[in-house]
Amino acid sequence: MMMGSEKMNNSMEIEDKNIEKTKISLMRILIEKQDPSSKEVEDGTLRRFLRARDLDVEKASNMFLKYLNWKRNFVPNGSISPSEIRHEIQQNKMFLQGWDKKGRPIALLLAARHFQHEGGVDEFKRTYFTFPTSTNSQNVLVDDDFEFSLTGFIVYLFDKIITRMPPGQEKFIVIGDLKGWGYANSDIRAYLAALSLVQDYYPERLEKLFVVHAPYIFMTAWKVVYPFIDPKTRKKIIFVDNKSLKSTLLEEIDESQLPATLGGKLELYGILKGELNHTFFTPCMYVHCHVAWTKPYGENR
Repeated sequence: MMMGSEKMNNSMEIEDKNIEKTKISLMRILIEKQDPSSKEVEDGTLRRFLRARDLDVEKASNMFLKYLNWKRNFVPNGSISPSEIRHEIQQNKMFLQGWDKKGRPIALLLAARHFQHEGGVDEFKRTYFTFPTSTNSQNVLVDDDFEFSLTGFIVYLFDKIITRMPPGQEKFIVIGDLKGWGYANSDIRAYLAALSLVQDYYPERLEKLFVVHAPYIFMTAWKVVYPFIDPKTRKKIIFVDNKSLKSTLLEEIDESQLPATLGGKLELYGILKGELNHTFFTPCMYVHCHVAWTKPYGENR
């Protein structure tokens, strides 16, 4: 009985893969007509956009072409340099933390260290992010200084995480630790920018977002952001109760890979460890391990 069921499941998987393969070919024909540079794109990338649009070739093609245009304009050099996102990096709020039990890389956000970027001389220049909702599209006004600083930081982080993926793995895990979070850390623009990237430009990359130590006051910001989250992304966001925090995380992450700040054995590992260029970073850049501030990023530990 089990063997028959397994054969049926295998047969369905093969059929699904064949359907995807056919639709990827159709998608490639559509996008290459409009953008010849897309010939260099791997099937795996197209597959993620296709899955994000429930295998609708036309919608997936439009989504991918929008992504190419955004990448060409926002990241013309192919990557973001740490020197371009100093404000965000200096807050020392993001860490790369090992891998989960399936080999997916983990990123840890210490949300209480995030503060809004006030902008500079270009503060009055404006641009829009567009977020599709269940009923219509909504435009969110943000300034250019903000967009590059915050969005550039998230792009930099995502690209760092992706380079840590083992062969055959396409997704990552994020743990958002809101311990100590208050209204001073609330930044609706930042949350919407992150959502736009995850949903529009890095589809099918996020496996799960664990939100831990969420204070009650955070729900005010959450209610504002929630309507902008598409149904697929909503299913990936998990609010973890403090009483079951460690046990919940251990279901996905081995204790050796879990941050020490969350009951595991892995010390916090800064995203720039070993990469710091001391010519443009201030002396306040330090690695935060457990409770103590220790050595600068560029020093051996």
